[in-house]
Amino acid sequence: MTTAHRPLDLNADLGEGVGAWSMGDDAAMLEVVTTANVACGGHAGDAGTMRAATRAAAARGVALTAHVAYPDLQGFGRRFLDITPADLTDLVIVQVGALQAMARAEGAQVRGVKPHGALYNALAHHEVQAAAVVRALQELGGLPLVAAPGAVVVDAARTAGIAVVLEGFADRAYLPDGTLTPRSVPGAVLTDPAAVTAQALSIATARGVRTAGGEWVELPVRSLCLHGDTPGAVALARAVRARLEDSGVHLEAAL
Repeated sequence: MTTAHRPLDLNADLGEGVGAWSMGDDAAMLEVVTTANVACGGHAGDAGTMRAATRAAAARGVALTAHVAYPDLQGFGRRFLDITPADLTDLVIVQVGALQAMARAEGAQVRGVKPHGALYNALAHHEVQAAAVVRALQELGGLPLVAAPGAVVVDAARTAGIAVVLEGFADRAYLPDGTLTPRSVPGAVLTDPAAVTAQALSIATARGVRTAGGEWVELPVRSLCLHGDTPGAVALARAVRARLEDSGVHLEAAL
C-alpha cells in the first residue's frame, strides 16, 4: 500500500549567514519549501539575517521554525558540546526568543523548533540534553519539536505534552539503525539528482529508505528536509518538489 497522497512538509535550513558572510540562496529555496528553519544565533544567524529570512518567508506564506544550535559559530554547530543542562535550556530559550521577537516585528509567528547539526544528532541518544531541550520547549509555552524518528528526545517531548513532527532527509544517507551517516563518511551527503529525488519519493510514498548496504529503514515522517548548503541545493530542491508533485504527493507545512 502506498501513501502517495499523505501530506508532506518540505523544510530547509535558511538564514545561515553572519554579517557579510552568507550561505545558500534563501530566496530561491523559499520558492520551493513549505517551512523555513531559520538560524537564530547558535551556529549562524544575526539580527539582520534573521529579519531578512523571516520577512522573506512571511511574504511567501512559508511556515517558520527556530533552528537552534550549540553556540558554535566557528564549527557551524557541527561539533558536540558537553554543556550543562541548565545552560542548554537557557541557550534554546534565548535563540528561540530572538527569532520570535523578529517574527513578531515582521507580522509572522514561530511555529516550532528544529535543532541543528551536532545538537540534532545528540538528541537521538543523549537523554540529559534531550531533557534540557524539552524543558526549554515547556518554558516557551509548549512549542512543537522537529526531530528524527527513534530519537530519545521524541519520547521525552511527547511525555511532557510537546507535539513532535518527525523528519526525514532527502539528501543524506542513512545507517541501518535509522540514524544519519556521519558527514565524515564518503557518500553521507547525496548530491546526484536522481538519488535525491528517488530517496525523497521513497520517504514520501513508502515511508522508508534503503541504506547503502541495502537494508530497509522505516521513516514514518511528516516533514522532509532539503539542505540549503548541499552542492546544487536549489536545483535539487526544485527537482524533489517536481517529482513529489508529479507523483501526487500533497505538500503543506506540518506546523
